Amino acid sequence: MARCYVLASSSPRRRELLAKVGLSFIVDAADIDETARSSETPHDLVRRLAAQKAIVVGTRHPQCLIIGSDTVVAYQGRIFGKPRSMAHAQDMLRQLSDHRHQVFTAVAIWDPLWQRGYVQVDCTAITFHALSSSDIDAYLGTEEPWDKAGAYAIQGRAGEWIKELTGDVETVIGLPTRLVKKLLSHWDKERGV
Repeated sequence: MARCYVLASSSPRRRELLAKVGLSFIVDAADIDETARSSETPHDLVRRLAAQKAIVVGTRHPQCLIIGSDTVVAYQGRIFGKPRSMAHAQDMLRQLSDHRHQVFTAVAIWDPLWQRGYVQVDCTAITFHALSSSDIDAYLGTEEPWDKAGAYAIQGRAGEWIKELTGDVETVIGLPTRLVKKLLSHWDKERGV
């Protein structure tokens, strides 16, 4: 019997990236509180949330392998999630302008039947060119920033702002497929598949 896979995310970008892996999967997003705990690092936050999403969705699909993911932007010790308002998005983009920041994405694989899983975190560093107020305002007039960590989509118009990128662009988009493949391969070896 073929294994079923569930992507625990409603992100269209994650769906597109997971489709590149060649898996047939269904989508079932987890509805969890994504608030960072006090003194939680970006690494620890995405790790916890990716695992939590996978475990929550696993309760609804006990025979499937669940793939969870979470992404945040970090700049000078602050965690930037999705923008809550126009002013919040403007503030984040102003801070990222002409500065280096990191994007952390965690991938979790969870098997509810075995009650076991794996999580791995990847980090990519990005430096933007200097952005003018008109650049930021024009960008905020698009649909791109509104459900993205750090208020930008690197695969969209914000890709033009990159001065330097060190790491995997898929980490910034929200699902590094090399990690998905690595974790699935590790899982298959452990299960003797």
